[in-house]
Amino acid sequence: MKPSTRLNRSERPARSGRPGRARRPLALLVRATATLAAATMLTVTGAGAAHADLVRDYEYWLADYGFTTAWNTTKGEGVTVAVIDTGVNGNVAELRGAVVGGTDVSGLGTPDGQTPVGDDDTHGTMVAGLLGGRGTGEGSGVIGTAPEADLLTVSVAFGQDTGAAKSNDDQIAEAVRWAVDNGADVINMSLTRNTPDWPESWDDAFMYAFDHDVVIVAAAGNRGSGTSQVGAPATIPGVLTVAGVDKDKNASLDASSQGISIAVAAPSEDLVGVLPDGSHVQWDGTSGAAPIVTGLVALIRSEYPDLDAANVINRLIATADPNGQAVPSALYGYGLIDPVAALDSDVPKVDENPLGSLSEWITLHRRAEVQTPDDSEADQPIVPMADPPLPRSDGAMTLLPTQWTLAYITVPLSLVAGFGTLAALLGIGATRHTRRTVRIREQ
Repeated sequence: MKPSTRLNRSERPARSGRPGRARRPLALLVRATATLAAATMLTVTGAGAAHADLVRDYEYWLADYGFTTAWNTTKGEGVTVAVIDTGVNGNVAELRGAVVGGTDVSGLGTPDGQTPVGDDDTHGTMVAGLLGGRGTGEGSGVIGTAPEADLLTVSVAFGQDTGAAKSNDDQIAEAVRWAVDNGADVINMSLTRNTPDWPESWDDAFMYAFDHDVVIVAAAGNRGSGTSQVGAPATIPGVLTVAGVDKDKNASLDASSQGISIAVAAPSEDLVGVLPDGSHVQWDGTSGAAPIVTGLVALIRSEYPDLDAANVINRLIATADPNGQAVPSALYGYGLIDPVAALDSDVPKVDENPLGSLSEWITLHRRAEVQTPDDSEADQPIVPMADPPLPRSDGAMTLLPTQWTLAYITVPLSLVAGFGTLAALLGIGATRHTRRTVRIREQ
């Protein structure tokens, strides 16, 4: 299989004919779509203001990891974070006022970067909500870990044959440079290649960010979607790579890849996201763990505006909870994030980025004379991660839980509390690895 750069999430279904993806029977896709539509109608019918609180209730990491306490110190004010993704719809209730600028580097979106592009038009908005969401009211809606940070959105076309004039690699490089030039203090990249290497165009772009004191956060990847190894940009020296853990703070074998480049770990299962249409889903993957950590980086930069990027990263990893592991480990890196300790602890300063030097890596590994790659290998497509292979089906609806449905079932959030098993049955076979909940309609 040729290397490819792809969205770091497992919930996107595979489609026939796309390289690097599992294949699903067409009949199953059609049936699953109908099932999801029925579940959505049920949830919308009973929608009301009280249901908004359910969304906030499901953000367990806010209290479990101490973000609500950390907000007594700062909520990320004064820090600008760029989200390089499929585009962020800043008009949804949770993100109004959060998105202060943007661009599109694919040639397919709108100049402000707020029109989602590519195969997956929901990913960027979900990522942004976990990072800088403002909620929909007191105690309701999705709130990010840095709810007062300013967001920039850079839309990139993920997928093959998108019609973009620029290669996938060139889009990423341009996106990083634009983010730096437009004031980003932190960049979130919930995307990955399926190999640890990266194009030389990224050398220049990432060095440009590091030279301008920008922290880059990247997701490790999702083992359950076929990414068995951490891939670039998570392998680039100096990048803050985020692995995922479950609600019990144990390494997630399905929603996180493992590797020696991991810096810290954060929640990657049972996450709540807002979609571009204002509805809400529950989803898994390090695509969500990364913005949770990016928000913490924004809190540190807000509280310590004079710290350079190296010391911001050092403060984050030095205060991480090892979780009983020898660190750094391939599962947790330096440990689980600890927002309160990251803001309050006395941490000695360092002279260099503890996660390595890209400049030194380039000197050691890039040769003056290298073999020119074939055109077919030079520009790698950016495609969403594939789901794990589905169980064989005879076309009948599965009614009993299987190993697959227990791990990847799609469950409407608003039905979990009131309908129990019925909610699970309605969600089986949904085309995305997300859990749709009630749409929060504006009154």
